[in-house]
Amino acid sequence: MPIAVAARYSFIAETASMTIHPIRLNGLVIGVPQTYEYLEKMQDRVVRFVTRHSRISEESFRDLMFRTGELARDIGTVLIGREAVEKGLIDEVGGVGQAVTKLRELIEEWRKEGRRTPS
Repeated sequence: MPIAVAARYSFIAETASMTIHPIRLNGLVIGVPQTYEYLEKMQDRVVRFVTRHSRISEESFRDLMFRTGELARDIGTVLIGREAVEKGLIDEVGGVGQAVTKLRELIEEWRKEGRRTPS
């Protein structure tokens, strides 16, 4: 999810899926308060990043992460194409053609603004 929202504009294929789940650990986990605090801090960083770089609210994003009644095989909430757009995580449903068109638009905007390199 953070990779998808790190882009200036994002696309998802109509049939692609996106899984939203809390951070998990594999292997030996020491059950002390510091471990849980560390996991919570990592989770908060991911939530802040995603909500700053998309149109989803923190409340909605956390709701998707922790909606245990709908967890698909306990891996998280799964959104398909348009659902990710409707939730505000992705900008548009589309493929390579739409992405290339959007890239050309963004390049033209940068040129009009007089920028030398995209930011």
